[in-house]
Amino acid sequence: MASGGQGRSIAAWCLYDWASSAFNTLIITFVFSVYFARGVYGDAVAGSVAWADALAISGLIIAFGSPVLGAIADRGGRRKPWLLVFAAVTIGTTVLLWTIRPEAAFVPMALFLVVIANTAFEFSNVFYNAMLLSVAPRGKMGRVSGWGWALGYGGGLACLAVALVGFVQPETPWFGVEREDGGNIRATALLVALWFAVFALPLFLFARDEPARKATVVGAVTGGLRVLWGTIREVRRYGSIARFLLASLFYRDGLATLFIIGGLYAAGTFAMTQEDILLFAIALNVASGLGAFAFGYIDDRIGPKRTVLFALAGLVAFGLPLLLISNITWFFVLAGGLGIFVGPAQAAGRTLMARLAPPGKETEMFGLYAFSGKVTVFLGPFLFARLTEGFDSQRAGMSVIIAFFVLGGLILLTVREPESGK
Repeated sequence: MASGGQGRSIAAWCLYDWASSAFNTLIITFVFSVYFARGVYGDAVAGSVAWADALAISGLIIAFGSPVLGAIADRGGRRKPWLLVFAAVTIGTTVLLWTIRPEAAFVPMALFLVVIANTAFEFSNVFYNAMLLSVAPRGKMGRVSGWGWALGYGGGLACLAVALVGFVQPETPWFGVEREDGGNIRATALLVALWFAVFALPLFLFARDEPARKATVVGAVTGGLRVLWGTIREVRRYGSIARFLLASLFYRDGLATLFIIGGLYAAGTFAMTQEDILLFAIALNVASGLGAFAFGYIDDRIGPKRTVLFALAGLVAFGLPLLLISNITWFFVLAGGLGIFVGPAQAAGRTLMARLAPPGKETEMFGLYAFSGKVTVFLGPFLFARLTEGFDSQRAGMSVIIAFFVLGGLILLTVREPESGK
């Protein structure tokens, strides 16, 4: 059992996932992305390409910036100050999305804001993920990581429900918001920003952080960069880490493509309305949250490597039929099954990275983890677009996701997992 202070620290850390997941769920995947493609850009297909390109640019910035930030933070010790800065940038730019009206003139500003917001969001996650080692008791990282992911899906679900009931469905949205000029959809950006700010606060008040180290800002930057360069040169010494990062590069690229394209695929292939997409998103978040919570305990029992492999097998088993069916009811059923394994793949991967990381280089390694998850972030959307164009079918495009899951799993088989005490 965790002590009162430790339990409060764990709860505060997990609640941040509840707070931040609203951004990923509503802005990046299911609501604002569809609004941008259909309303702002005015062409669902071309708009989805522009959206994917913007996220690819963001991904490249994240890929090369995250390891640097991680190395710097490891030199300075504390993670909260960095997390606070990047969370604040994410929240601020999300507020500005309210100004994006459904007119082509707003396309450049919308894409610029999304690049900034998504980049800051992913930078914040480097420090948030690294805090797992400070917060979770040894031997219980799997369940704490799973609790965080489960609460994250719960937060995305709850925020989606509020958006649906308060702004998307009603003829008269809450707080006198007008439906004209997409006002009810744009208001969801304000909802996300408020949600993020309020529920993130406990982490900064109660979650345990590493103590500050005696290093000036300049010293932390120069020392961090020097250590990072040394780690990159010597990464072959960490054979299991290198292979895991390569495996995660592929399977997390598959997950990222699923998150970027999923809502647009549902809208295009199954002709779903915005309300249908929100209901689909809610169902997916319920399944994903339950999966992340349940598999957190399985992770601690069988280890994160086996948990990730089992999750990838489940993603393939449910993903393949999703490319073949045309009945919308079966789509919901299979998507729910798919969702059960999304959370465990992410949560157990975070646990495995924490166990593999050498002492004193945890944030740096999570920076490299972010790098591996983003360096080829453009590849999934790019292949999706090319296969969709070549076969004139979004189903063909989505097949690349299955290939990434399989390839990532095969590489992960070669990774040696540390003992559970690490």
